[in-house]
Amino acid sequence: MATTTPPAPLSDIRVVEMGQLLAGPFCGELLGDFGAEVIKLEDPVAGDPMREWGREKPHGLSLWWPIIARNKKSVTCDLRTGKGQDLARRLISSADVLLENFRPGTLEGWGLDYETLSKENPGLVLVRVTGYGQTGPYAKRAGFGSIGEAMGGIRYVTGDPDRPPSRVGVSLGDSLAGTFAAIGALVALHARERTGRGQVVDSAIYEAVLALMESLLPEWEIAGYERERTGPILPNVAPSNVYPSADGADVLIAANRDTVFARLCELMGEPQLASDERYSTHGARGQHQQELDDHISEWTRRQESDLLLDDLHKAGVPAGRIYRAADMFEDPHFAARQAIVRVAHATFGELAMQNVFPQLSETPGRVRWPGPELGEHNDEIYRGLLGLDDEELLKLRDEKVV
Repeated sequence: MATTTPPAPLSDIRVVEMGQLLAGPFCGELLGDFGAEVIKLEDPVAGDPMREWGREKPHGLSLWWPIIARNKKSVTCDLRTGKGQDLARRLISSADVLLENFRPGTLEGWGLDYETLSKENPGLVLVRVTGYGQTGPYAKRAGFGSIGEAMGGIRYVTGDPDRPPSRVGVSLGDSLAGTFAAIGALVALHARERTGRGQVVDSAIYEAVLALMESLLPEWEIAGYERERTGPILPNVAPSNVYPSADGADVLIAANRDTVFARLCELMGEPQLASDERYSTHGARGQHQQELDDHISEWTRRQESDLLLDDLHKAGVPAGRIYRAADMFEDPHFAARQAIVRVAHATFGELAMQNVFPQLSETPGRVRWPGPELGEHNDEIYRGLLGLDDEELLKLRDEKVV
């Protein structure tokens, strides 16, 4: 019996995406992954700068763009012109979500403020992603992800203690703000089911980072403890570190829980360590962290990493390698769960990228197409959705509005 593919869970949601670079567009990527129709408005001349970003550009094309703009429809529209603003307003009137990441006040300057837009479209959810949020003394400052990471606290605690604060090798702050923006959009759409009205979602990069910072604030205020950079460990959480092996590969072992530590001790052939007063409790192991790590390192460096990992897995001790891209392509678990998907691309033929997460059992998301060409969907949207005729569209093109 033939099976039918269920509609994507957000296939009834239309998103108009403004803004560029990462934070706002990452939110659009997440919504598009689960089926939302994401209409991305781009500058007619240059488009989103993400079209040019990337360390490697085979065929002169960004390898970043196909991912951040996947499942989106590209429409050109000069929002700095009155006619461009009118086009945007018409698109927004039929949208469920308007997504933007301009500086606060930019939409208002274009006559696209929420009060005005919601009069015509009361159910509209306006998602605003900025460095500092829509209010407060810093609101109008330029805010990039790196600054939000610093202000939100993650930069200070990242890196080795004898070096200046470091950064993670990806745009963490932008992606976090985009993720929280997507959650906010879905929450607001759910609330709309009861109230019939939309609302404004205000996602600030620094606050998205702050949300990750665990007990950092009460540790300082109540206990007077300030977290510092600690390299590959968490202070007083042991053993949980990167350990050497005989073939030079680093192996991560996380055995800080009492029962897991006991299993590690059995595997090491030293079951008595689990009852040694220096290591018998979480607190004791934390106090003797360096001593314990040195002892475990002496054991691991005598073993080949493959055999060591096999033994650790069989013993029920969490362990693993530090993966790079090549490891991901070769790993059978990635393959079994289809964590990497290959998408048809006009120039590359086929393009590998991370799949849609999380996985849903009944209505999964999927990558339907990679980032589109600039203005690829102009006719579909302007003719099909807005009903513009040839003469109107030609005039807008001549005036460089689209």
